[in-house]
Amino acid sequence: MSSPKRVARHAVKAAANAASRQRTAPPQPKPPAKSADHASTEAKRLAASIERGIADGRLDVLTSDALQTLIAAACRLYAARREAGEDLTPVAKNSLTATDVMVAASGLLQAANLAVFELGMWQGWTGR
Repeated sequence: MSSPKRVARHAVKAAANAASRQRTAPPQPKPPAKSADHASTEAKRLAASIERGIADGRLDVLTSDALQTLIAAACRLYAARREAGEDLTPVAKNSLTATDVMVAASGLLQAANLAVFELGMWQGWTGR
């Protein structure tokens, strides 16, 4: 068994070592934060470029891979923000035609191997 004096000396020594480490530890630099404003500005610039390409009949303004990557990232961000409780629609009201919505929704469901029936069931369960 250790004596009370020995335990006390050990505790004082451990506290002194911990305090010494706290004083001598260099401050950790924070990683540079990417500005949401910058990403938003770039996204709007890209959207405008895509819209111009569509208007000019240049449907290859993005490669298929780039288009898929962009849609996937936008879907993940939208889902994450909704899951976090944000009340947000994926697009502004009346910014797409019904055909645009149906084609995109059908493509998303097909990419996830889901049927419209399963979407309806999920909406019923979650109330969304």
